[in-house]
Amino acid sequence: MPKILLIEDEQILSEMYIDKFSEAKFEVISAFDAESGLKIAQKEKPDLIVLDIILPKNDGISFLENLRKNKETSSMLVVVLSNYDNPKAKKEARRLGAMDYLIKTDFTPTGLTKKIKEYLPS
Repeated sequence: MPKILLIEDEQILSEMYIDKFSEAKFEVISAFDAESGLKIAQKEKPDLIVLDIILPKNDGISFLENLRKNKETSSMLVVVLSNYDNPKAKKEARRLGAMDYLIKTDFTPTGLTKKIKEYLPS
């Protein structure tokens, strides 16, 4: 069962994505900010991280910078899922190794689940 770490600060969205990912037979761990997300990533070693950009305290870009600095987490798969549709943020996320930068409003929860499956190793 693939393990996904969801870093999303909006509780209602987090719960909705957790439900959909769980229905799709993913093991889901969640964090509401970048700091706790980084600690969980180090401890749990998820197969994929779904990362929001706009987060309390530190943003998703700083999370990616810190993730890549750590030898244990530097190669983890990350897909950004945000409503922050900013070319500079997209470019920076990709430079830091994000596999994709998805805009939340472009995907239904079911559509997002299908998309996430594409990034997981088979």
